[in-house]
Amino acid sequence: MNRITRRLGLAALTLACLSAWPALAQDYPSKPIRIIAPFPAGTGPDANTREIATELGKVLGSSVIVENRPGASSMIGMEAAAKAAPDGYTLVMGPTTALSVVPHLYSKVPYKADRDFTPVSIVGLLNTALTAHPSVKEGSAKELIERLKKQPGSVVAATSGIGSYSHLAGEWFAANAGVKIDFVPYNTSSPYGDLVGGQVQVIFDALPAAIGNVKAGKLKILAITGKSRHPNFPEVPTFAEAGLPDYSPTAWIGLFAPAGTPAPVVNKLADAMQKATAQNPNLIAKWRSYGGELKAQTSAEFTAFLKQDSQLWGQAIRGTGIKLD
Repeated sequence: MNRITRRLGLAALTLACLSAWPALAQDYPSKPIRIIAPFPAGTGPDANTREIATELGKVLGSSVIVENRPGASSMIGMEAAAKAAPDGYTLVMGPTTALSVVPHLYSKVPYKADRDFTPVSIVGLLNTALTAHPSVKEGSAKELIERLKKQPGSVVAATSGIGSYSHLAGEWFAANAGVKIDFVPYNTSSPYGDLVGGQVQVIFDALPAAIGNVKAGKLKILAITGKSRHPNFPEVPTFAEAGLPDYSPTAWIGLFAPAGTPAPVVNKLADAMQKATAQNPNLIAKWRSYGGELKAQTSAEFTAFLKQDSQLWGQAIRGTGIKLD
């Protein structure tokens, strides 16, 4: 086969594949979809992933199964998704940690955030809270900062693992406040059992995982992110009121497909996410009840958001001086 014939053959093959894509999207999905959740069962992001999977399945008319693959600051689950077949049947619910935090912490990450995934749509934004066990006598972050300046390391904070969102949000707080906090990592299990039990005193995390215990009086909120007090938590001061106006970690989760997933399939998923989330009044109300903002974006909008968020976390992480390898 000469060079011209080979090029004509490749061109014909490419044209055939492109013409087949619309039919592929029309038939999609023809079997169950798997969403990898790279965080422990029982955590807030896991609960969010499962409720989104349920709603997405209703829109697509297909089963959507959640598979937990926690560990290594979300890197285990993200790596599995990056290596999956790009056919739309394996997706991943990527968190802030995996896309905006980890790349600034480690020189060796088993995936490239901007190369190995196709952003489908953001799911929503979640306010970050400083949540404490009731035995913590302080009633606000400002009071806790005052104690920590007098008694460095007198508070133990739980995290979902070294380099996790809850860890870096805590380190960011400590660096901004000029205080020392001891952190205990829970790599593959939820830290909330020990927080409710009083074995650890506080956690810096998005609200969903804590809100049930907060309403039951088993935990309390000392501060929450936002430019002003949240309407659902008017009694809780902001971190700005504690003297930290630049402390602004925002947790988010978003749906991703492996790089190379056909554009018509990605677009169909993005359209389905619009209906499952941003056009879902019941789910919108649920997210608002625990300080979250449910939304959806196009792939292009989500890509732009990811770039901006990564820059924000990169700056914050450099401020802490943390580098993990």
